[in-house]
Amino acid sequence: MSALKNQKKLAKRRGQGMTEYIIIVALIAIAAIGVITLFGNNIRRLFGASADALAGETDVDPGAKKASTTVKEKGLKDFSKNNTEGNG
Repeated sequence: MSALKNQKKLAKRRGQGMTEYIIIVALIAIAAIGVITLFGNNIRRLFGASADALAGETDVDPGAKKASTTVKEKGLKDFSKNNTEGNG
């Protein structure tokens, strides 16, 4: 009978650990959403500059916005062209 009680206690502890894990993951997700909301455009420009540099562009400046601020639809053919443009 005591073995059954020990198994129930162990199951409760596992449930508590899983709940704590879920709470921590939720807090990390909320923090990530906040960071992306605040710094999303800067991150997008940095990744765009990296993509341009990998595509062979020689004059890549991740901090500079280009004159055109119109949003352009990109496909697979022109994905690596002008990734550092701001989106407004």
